[in-house]
Amino acid sequence: MWRDLQLHSLRATAIAANFISIDRKFIVKFPKLTSLKTSQQLRDRFAELAIDLKVADAPDAGSNSPLGSSIETCLGTVGNRFSILPMEGWDGTTDGLPTDLTRRRWEMFGISGAKLIWGGEAVAVSPEGRANPNQLMINPNTLSSLESLRNTLIDAHKSRYDNTDDLKVGLQLTHSGRFARPNRKDTLEPTIAYAHPILDERFSISAPAGVTITDEGLDRLVDKFVAAAKMAESVGFEFVDIKQCHGYFGHELLSGYDRPGKYGGSFENRTRFIRNIIEGINAETNGLKVGSRISIFDFSPFTKGDEDVGKKQSSDQYSHAFGGDGTGSGINLEEPKQLMELMESLGVELICATAGSPYYNPHIQRPATAPPSDGYQPPEDPLVGVARQIRATAELKAAFPNLVFVGSGYSYLQDFLPHVGQEVVVADQVDFVGLGRMVLSYPDLPADVIAGEKMQRKKICRTFSDCTTAPRNGMVSGCYPLDPFYKARPERKQLVELKKAMS
Repeated sequence: MWRDLQLHSLRATAIAANFISIDRKFIVKFPKLTSLKTSQQLRDRFAELAIDLKVADAPDAGSNSPLGSSIETCLGTVGNRFSILPMEGWDGTTDGLPTDLTRRRWEMFGISGAKLIWGGEAVAVSPEGRANPNQLMINPNTLSSLESLRNTLIDAHKSRYDNTDDLKVGLQLTHSGRFARPNRKDTLEPTIAYAHPILDERFSISAPAGVTITDEGLDRLVDKFVAAAKMAESVGFEFVDIKQCHGYFGHELLSGYDRPGKYGGSFENRTRFIRNIIEGINAETNGLKVGSRISIFDFSPFTKGDEDVGKKQSSDQYSHAFGGDGTGSGINLEEPKQLMELMESLGVELICATAGSPYYNPHIQRPATAPPSDGYQPPEDPLVGVARQIRATAELKAAFPNLVFVGSGYSYLQDFLPHVGQEVVVADQVDFVGLGRMVLSYPDLPADVIAGEKMQRKKICRTFSDCTTAPRNGMVSGCYPLDPFYKARPERKQLVELKKAMS
């Protein structure tokens, strides 16, 4: 299956190891998805790329809608198959409290019509674990404000859809680890799990013996996650997501193959952190459910190559990719399957599948038309990246049918998101279609699709990556190209000038 995704023909350009070899005489230009007007044209493009995904002629609506069908989970009945993925806000206060901008975003989550809110927001369990100085935190001082955010979401949903019995809202708990910026948006203050041969140099990280957190420090961090989960339960969140993705702390530990001590080396040791957290939550809460958003595979870090096109930064062998095959550009799901077995044994049913990291291989994690300001031009048609995530998730779903899987990477499909998402759900390859950046520009997409309304093309995310470029350059989160609210903000002009300077 992975071979099918790796070998395809495009303008007679050789494609190998999941990235394109660039002829210095020309740069491969991928057809824009907006140039495809029909489902058949997308099928044809899939065929050119050797992608085996089905595309519905039109998404079914109403009582016939697979995406509108309910599903029984450990949370109870969830009313449809859309899930809002957790995003990382840059618009809280320095004390970790939400602002009006944060509340507006959660209100949009509520009106979306999606019935599973997977975490809503990445919330740090400690000050030093924040990805930026304006990220939300969970502690006794912020708890009532988090409860208010949840209520804002539920009230918005109820005002539009009446029924909230089948709406389930969780909270993502995180520590940003290597990519922590708790005090300045432009300054890393990392907590790392092990010395990384590429990322340490790339991000100017150094530490005694390459490890800045001891086993005892990890024990204390486990306690912080458990305490945070107890607080989340106390204000009504129905589950917590323990984040193990995108290069953040929980994810980095999974690839700590050469870390010494009880949290590194063997699979048992590398999963001790998540195991101890879940066991602590199970023991100290009143039945709070636990889920985890996991990078189920990873690749080598990528960097700009010829004509700014991404290329692998490693040599032929790369030994720090959880779910990788050792080459830095291939997939081996043996260990992710072991992790699924572990999660199931701990009573965890909820898995949100993602991949890679936005910091060192964004085209793997978030296929897009345009890169963020600190990224690179895509080295493959982004459709290949979408299909890679869908197929990997499908493989895990087939192996673990009793787990509930939320899929990621769908936003690049744009107008065709529901056409492909429906077919993946019908084939039982995923349980929920996850929406991230798409919901920033088009929050009510789920409601429109399920009702059979024509999608509002002016709202459809075109993956310009402005929602990443803006916060990477100190601006608040939001969709500046398509959301009129953010278009009117002063940061819009600043962003336009920044992009002009980049071009």
